Amino acid sequence: MGDTCIVQITGLCKTYGDGAAVPALIDVSLSIPSGKFLAICGPSGSGKSTLLNLIGTLDHPTSGRLIVDGVDINSLKGDSLADFRRAKIGFVFQLFNLVPALTALENVMLPLLPYQRGLSFKLEKRAQELLESLGLRERLHHLPGQLSGGEQQRVAIARALINYPKLILADEPTGNLDSQSGEEIGRLLRHLNRDLGLTVLLVTHDANIAAYADQVVHLRDGRHIEQT
Repeated sequence: MGDTCIVQITGLCKTYGDGAAVPALIDVSLSIPSGKFLAICGPSGSGKSTLLNLIGTLDHPTSGRLIVDGVDINSLKGDSLADFRRAKIGFVFQLFNLVPALTALENVMLPLLPYQRGLSFKLEKRAQELLESLGLRERLHHLPGQLSGGEQQRVAIARALINYPKLILADEPTGNLDSQSGEEIGRLLRHLNRDLGLTVLLVTHDANIAAYADQVVHLRDGRHIEQT
């Protein structure tokens, strides 16, 4: 794992609303080296998910500078921003966000289906290999409703990996799981980081899950207050 920073944040601010503006992030600066597993912790409303959404280019900062994999995100608009997100970032969400009418295999393939002609790999083969590597060999053709919560989250993680991302962003990925399934997801994220070399950013309120990370960033009231 190198020392190059995959994410560099300087003076980042995010405010919602026009009249009675509500600050969600206030002057946050942070450098995240490539190959790190970083947990972002803090109470509800502290700005954790806002920070993750900004890093994932799902939202735009009000001010400040955000560089991801050497690219100034403020310089990207429209299709170029979507292309960057698709090429570099994999997302894992608390609610899984699987399509109920699609099988596990189809859900993993879904993000790249419109682009499969231009891919350098066979999409279905890649999706199958990912699911098998995550212990879901017997679940390829099951619908989400036929899977446990932990299995659904593993399908979601396979989907996040389908594009060979450099950066995995996980927003409360264990929030809808029991403690045992949550621990399994924590171990899986650590495996993606340590064995595959992926940079992982995890938002969590669970200290047990945060303990899998190399470092923990603490936010409070939209401010970066501590790093342990």
